[in-house]
Amino acid sequence: MRIFGSSLARLDARAMAMPMIDRKTFLIPLALVALAGCAGTGTGKYPSLAIRDIERVQGTFEPVATEQLDVPRVEVTYSGSLQERLSALVGQAEEAHRVFTAAVPEAEQRASAANDAEIGSEAWASAQVALAGLDSARSEVAAALGDLDILHAAGAVQAEDVSAIDAARGKVIALVNIEDATLERLRDRVR
Repeated sequence: MRIFGSSLARLDARAMAMPMIDRKTFLIPLALVALAGCAGTGTGKYPSLAIRDIERVQGTFEPVATEQLDVPRVEVTYSGSLQERLSALVGQAEEAHRVFTAAVPEAEQRASAANDAEIGSEAWASAQVALAGLDSARSEVAAALGDLDILHAAGAVQAEDVSAIDAARGKVIALVNIEDATLERLRDRVR
């Protein structure tokens, strides 16, 4: 037993006497061997990245004259001239906005009364009815904006001057933005 024990003691002493190999010392030669494997084992002939004959475009292209283009006409039905139609749509939006503005004080009163009310209570239901009335007036303004959008799209497709349509749309969009802000403010009160 003693012989076996002394052999182990000698092995431990030898192991302690040998310098420890740290990771860096071990990994550097390993990385060099891996890089050497990537280095030039090929023939040095790689495929060219130049355009091949099959990839070349052949033929000639003639530009089409704009007179020859067959752009389909977008049909927009309205009576009267474009200016008359724009005036009618802006007038429709402004009238609906007047109805909206007239209904706001009552809706504000009902929304304030429903501020702390429970969902389903009479005050909450009354506020919801008032907000629905405002939504109805706003939808009339939005309908006019939708018609203006159709006119704008039709004019743009036909490459016509749409500046008058844009001006009318700008007026109606401003009304819609005012109404949206009012509705958002009142809905926040009811919640």
